[in-house]
Amino acid sequence: MGYYVTVEPNVKYFVEDLNPEGKKTILFLHGWPGSHKLFEYQFDQLPKLGYRCIGIDTRGFGDSDKPFRGYDFDRLSDDVRCVVEELGLCDFTLLGHSNGGAIACRYMGRHKGFGVSKLVLVAAAAPSLIKRQNFPYGVDKDFVLNIIENTYKDRPQMLRGFGDMFFYQHISQAFSDWFFQLGLQAAGWATAAIPNTWIREVLFNDLRSICVPTLIVHGIHDMVVPFQLGEIQNQYIKNSRLVPFQFSGHGVFYDEKDKFNEVVTNFIEV
Repeated sequence: MGYYVTVEPNVKYFVEDLNPEGKKTILFLHGWPGSHKLFEYQFDQLPKLGYRCIGIDTRGFGDSDKPFRGYDFDRLSDDVRCVVEELGLCDFTLLGHSNGGAIACRYMGRHKGFGVSKLVLVAAAAPSLIKRQNFPYGVDKDFVLNIIENTYKDRPQMLRGFGDMFFYQHISQAFSDWFFQLGLQAAGWATAAIPNTWIREVLFNDLRSICVPTLIVHGIHDMVVPFQLGEIQNQYIKNSRLVPFQFSGHGVFYDEKDKFNEVVTNFIEV
């Protein structure tokens, strides 16, 4: 079931709500530059097991509205709070992949984890995607600057290149084309705005504030968000557990989808 939720005047979020009568709720936050449809292989299976699965499209992406502004982590986490309140969610698992993981961290810090009982960070872009002074982890700043430049120069070609480094396991050409189309759904200005946020913002204090049980899932072959960042998240978050995925890149939810679904559901049920 799909519907829209207003997060601020003239800005609506698309919400995919599967199995609303489910025993436990998982709210999925997708990564850049995709949409909630990236979690197709979770939405195929987890509702069968009795879970309510809610996927939302971040502003600027998928089927949500695409305003020119509002792509900082504060605003994006406020958007999530609006959805949580509108749907009356409580005692739910918040699952964020990549940039969605960064938004989840800011939500936990800024909104004190409102309604969240458990957190799942999947290849999360936190506490800083880029290397900084006194933080020699992550990717070089030039990597992100090139994404921004190529978004403005030739966004389809940029998306093709990004897709090529997203998965570790072999994917078909048809799957690659599908992934590419998800990226094209986004607005160009939103596609560039999120990488600018990666440069401007950090999430160290947000990680320190997390106190709910947290599962950290990270592919050891991740070429987008290096595995070391998962290890650092594990150090910062008190009640956390890191599960390395030996045969996954950035798209861990697809590279090892059966194992991913099992690990996530086992964590929720504990």
